Formats: sequence, structure tokens, C-alpha cells
Amino acid sequence: MEADTKHKKPGTRLCCACNQRRAALKRPKTLEQICRECFYAVFEEEIHQVILENKLFKPGERIAIGASGGKDSTVLAYVLSELNRRHNYGLDLFLLSVDEGITGYRDDSLETVKRNELQYGLPLKIVSYKDLYGWTMDEIVKMIGLKNNCTFCGVFRRQALDRGAALLKVDKVATGHNADDIAETVLLNILRGDIARLSRCTSIITGEDGPIPRCKPFKYTYEKEIVMYAYFKKLDYFSTECIYSPNAYRGFAREFIKDLERIRPRAILDIIKSGEDFRIATSTKMPEQGTCERCGYISSQKWCKACVLLEGLNRGLPKLGIGRNQGLNSDAKEDIKKDGRTKSIESKQCGSLEF
Repeated sequence: MEADTKHKKPGTRLCCACNQRRAALKRPKTLEQICRECFYAVFEEEIHQVILENKLFKPGERIAIGASGGKDSTVLAYVLSELNRRHNYGLDLFLLSVDEGITGYRDDSLETVKRNELQYGLPLKIVSYKDLYGWTMDEIVKMIGLKNNCTFCGVFRRQALDRGAALLKVDKVATGHNADDIAETVLLNILRGDIARLSRCTSIITGEDGPIPRCKPFKYTYEKEIVMYAYFKKLDYFSTECIYSPNAYRGFAREFIKDLERIRPRAILDIIKSGEDFRIATSTKMPEQGTCERCGYISSQKWCKACVLLEGLNRGLPKLGIGRNQGLNSDAKEDIKKDGRTKSIESKQCGSLEF
């Protein structure tokens, strides 16, 4: 008895899971005191159960992991590699990165992804805005400034991921979107009144009607726990925020979510649950999904958003696809023909691949 007392420090708490090792952290999601070893096990097991319960993958599938070099995608690549071996998923995994052309940010983060390629033994494919669209984000920001640059980047990145995935001939793309990201998106879609996106933003698999479906294995995983896992596992990741997004609208929703989490940790999961339970009135007119007349990408308009934005850039009218100026009317299309730019524009489509 005396010997046990000597080894135990006053105030030391044991792990609530194994009741043997000293607790090393408090789980943000559950507030449980837990040791590192049990944290690793429960973190990985929860993701494994999400994959099984939602049937995210099938044996033999080729899966591209969207890799930015940040904490989320790095942990996703590591955990999926581990679970694939441990549970015999039978998946062929690849890393897929998008180079937006942001000097001092993306070039540095891609070096991290290249190291991850060697560390995890996963083939890497990089697609760039310059190759696909003829523009880098540095060039776009130079033209439009910092007000609407995230609109261009978000639209181009979504399409670039699909085009990279098509080059890899994968069956699905797995992204590192975590619970915090999804809760933020629910709030943003409510604030914007975007019914179409609100109805699908909590889906763990999206894009099943598009060229390549995407899935989110981290849908119920807290950002803080991903950071803890990366830190304790000493994973190699890039932690600098994008230099062009200090005033992004999403940042305000993120701060609000963090405030709620401090008061009530379950608030993040509750917001996701609310988003899942939203029911859209049958009288609500939803956009019909079609294909872009210009590049063949999925679109609810004649031209996809990427083509409209790219058209504005190429014509020196970068605000053409922003806000009230969205889309091309018949007068604008007629102007293109009169300018004699039709040929040059068509030869520089928004992507080098057809869908």
C-alpha cells in the first residue's frame, strides 16, 4: 500500500478508459480524462465505425485523399493508411493536391505533402490552377484584390479536385472536412439562405450525381482532437493559414462555433444533427442539375461557375461572376462574339479534361 502511494503523485488522475495509465489529455468532444494510448485507439476506432456504418468504401476501390499538407488531410492520410492495413479495406490510396499558385503558402505546404508521399508510401498527383485555368491565385488577387478572391479559389479548387481525380481514375475522393467545418457550413448556408446547399451540406457522401463522389470520414471528428492526434503522433504537417483569407466570411462563423464549443462542447454535433434533420418544403424550387455547355462539368446553369469566373478574368471583367453579376446574359455572349474573342476563349476552357 505504501509503495503504491509513493508512485502516485498527489492529484494524478488515471485514464477513464483503461484505469491504468495516467490521463494525458481531456477529450474536447466528451471531456473525458484519457491517456495517449487510449486516445489513439478511440480516435481511430470512431473513424473506423463511421466508415463501416456509412459504407464509405468498397474493397478494390481507388481512393484519392485530398491532401493540402494541413493537419486534417495529413491525419486523414495517416489514419486511412493505418485502418486500410489493419482492417483489410482493400483500398488503393492516392494523395491528390491542388496547387493554387500562392507564393509563400501553397508552395511550402506542397513540400509537406511530398514528404507525406514518402512517409506513408502513397502515390501523389498535383494539379495546378495554372495548367487547368491559365491563372494562379497570385495573378487573380493582383487583378481583383482581397475582397472576393476566396470565391474564385473555392470554385476553382472544387473543380480541380474532380479533374485530378479523373486523371487518377479513382472511384471516390476522401476529404479532411471535420465536424467543425460541417457545423460552420450549416450556419453559413442558413445565413446566406442557400437552401440547395443546406439540404446536402451534412451528407457524408456528396456528388453521387456528379463525375466522382466525395466522402468525409471526419464528419463527426472534432478539429481539436485532430490537432491533438497530429501533435502526439508527431505527424509532419503544415500549420500556416492561407495568406489571402484573413477576412473570409467563414472565419466569422468559425469564431462563433468556437465560442459555442467553449460553453457547450456538444454544440458542434448538435448543429450537424440539426442540419441533418432540416426538411425542405416540397413547394421550394430547387435548381436542376445539368452540365456546362462549355466544359461539360456539372452545373445548374448553362455555364458552370468556374467558366463564368474564368470568362470574367480573361475579358478583364473579374466581377462578372460575383454577386448580382453572376452568369452570362445573352448581351454578354454577343459581346464576346463581337470582340472576336470566341476562338481564344474556347481554346482556353476552364479545364483540360472533359466530363
